[in-house]
Amino acid sequence: MVSANREMVVFCFDTLVAHYNNEQAPPPAFDEGQHPLFVTWKKALNGGEPRLRGCIGTLEARCLINGFRDYALTSALRDRRFPPIQAKELPYLECTVSILTNYENALNYLDWEVGKHGIIIEFTDPDYNTRRSATYLPEVAAHEGWTTMETIDSLMRKAGYNGPITESLRKRISLTRYQSTIYTMHYSDYSAFVKKTRGGAPAIVGAKPNNH
Repeated sequence: MVSANREMVVFCFDTLVAHYNNEQAPPPAFDEGQHPLFVTWKKALNGGEPRLRGCIGTLEARCLINGFRDYALTSALRDRRFPPIQAKELPYLECTVSILTNYENALNYLDWEVGKHGIIIEFTDPDYNTRRSATYLPEVAAHEGWTTMETIDSLMRKAGYNGPITESLRKRISLTRYQSTIYTMHYSDYSAFVKKTRGGAPAIVGAKPNNH
């Protein structure tokens, strides 16, 4: 059982720094394996609460090395909800990697625990007769302070459903719950780690050095 670890976050930061510098990222220092995974970027300004800057991943098992390489960039640069992260934002970034485990089919839409489970919902949009689906990682509902019901309703909106949310529609949801291991690291910790293990802090072409 593989758990999310520091080396995976370091590799995500390495991948993003290498992208800005137009070079290859150093090889990762974790073992290959196949798991569903997510990469989340947040940005903290002036000591405030870190705000989401991008979060994309896969619910299917992927090779970890290729998966983290792809999703580190996709979530930073191609999350449609946000403009692409720029090199100058790096010093303010925090990266979280998630490895998803323990997929289970829930008995109904309330058969899961806030803070413990991530959830995937699937349902048919009655207005368009199309299948819709969306997921929230385990930490989302707890962070937002939502109940199970509020989480479900928010997730239906995230899936693109704009009609009225009724109890009968909620009851038609097919829900998969899962758990995850996560590891979070701020850019300053990444920079210190690189300095210690490689003899120099990461440098980004075109970004001002961070002097404070």
